[in-house]
Amino acid sequence: MSALLQGKTAVITGAAQGIGLAIAEKFVAEGARVVLGDLNGEQVAAAAATLGDESVARGVACNVTSGDDVQALLDAAIEAFGAVDVMINNAGITRDATMRKMTEDQFDQVIDVHLKGVWHGTRLAAAHMRERKTGSIINLSSISGKVGLAGQTNYSAAKAGIVGLSKAAAKEVGYLGVRVNCIQPGLIRTAMTEAMPQKIWDAKMAEIPMDRAGEPSEIAGVAVFLASDLSSYMTGTVLEVTGGRYM
Repeated sequence: MSALLQGKTAVITGAAQGIGLAIAEKFVAEGARVVLGDLNGEQVAAAAATLGDESVARGVACNVTSGDDVQALLDAAIEAFGAVDVMINNAGITRDATMRKMTEDQFDQVIDVHLKGVWHGTRLAAAHMRERKTGSIINLSSISGKVGLAGQTNYSAAKAGIVGLSKAAAKEVGYLGVRVNCIQPGLIRTAMTEAMPQKIWDAKMAEIPMDRAGEPSEIAGVAVFLASDLSSYMTGTVLEVTGGRYM
């Protein structure tokens, strides 16, 4: 049985660690070549080096709030591997605070990285893919974009916006053979979530029927499915990977 992503090239933002790196690892295991983008150039280069040599993986410094940076990331992949078949818009930050305490800058930062970042990645990847009449764009939303979480008016708004953006984009480019889908992770064990206070972690755990947090590799498996021909008739969908939380 051949690998699911054999011969494909994927670009993944926010890939120096966490979910982004887990997606890159699983993609390489399925035969893909990957170009990782992250704000920290040294860290993302080191992450790429753990996946293989330059014939398999490369790391590029990229600030997703800049369209020029995202274009440069795509150009690096095209120069290295000939084309981009899969775009994973995963980069994200949190600046949690209640509305009363949240600054305008904290709101803007989260909207810029998540929502504008995904817009840049979707728009620019689609421009390349439409010429080739094929491609899969996968945008990382969050369960907090479905239900809203206290202390996250910025993050919940951005993650809900990603769903609307993805559906609109899917309608624009579907006839060109380009698919756009979303993944909504629930509580996934990463450096970002492990930093939360134990009381909050326990409260989230109590909402999960499967009674455990998810692993980054479990998001990566769904990304492989959406990137591959297994999902060839799916676009504009939102796949919840939450252990049953907030059904």
